[in-house]
Amino acid sequence: MTAPMRPVVACHCTQCRKTSGCHVAATSAAREAVEVTGGVAWFQSSDRARRGFCPVCGSNLFWDGAGANLSIMAGTVDAPTGLTLAGHIFCADKGDYYEVADGLPQTLGADPTLTTQVPL
Repeated sequence: MTAPMRPVVACHCTQCRKTSGCHVAATSAAREAVEVTGGVAWFQSSDRARRGFCPVCGSNLFWDGAGANLSIMAGTVDAPTGLTLAGHIFCADKGDYYEVADGLPQTLGADPTLTTQVPL
C-alpha cells in the first residue's frame, strides 16, 4: 500500500468480533487509491456494508461502507506500516474476556472523530 492511510481504529462491535474472533483493527485509505492484485470475494454483511475476503485463503481484507474511504484490516498491510492505533469504538459490545487498558480514547458506539480522520 502506497496511499496515505488513516490511523488504526479498533472496533469491538459484535459483528467485527464474530467475523474476526476478537476485535478488528482497521485503517482506511481513499477508495480509488487502493489496488488489489489477485481479486477479492465480497460478502454483503449488512444493509450498510460489505466485507472483502481473499478468495484463496479467506483472509478478512476490507470493510466497505458508505464514504470515500475503504477500511483495510491493519494486519494485512505489509510492514513497515508506519501506522499507530488511535482508539477504540463500540466498546459497549466488547467481549467479556478482555479489557481495553491502553489509555487510548474509547467510545461506547461509533465515533466519527476517530473513523473519519484524514489519512496520514
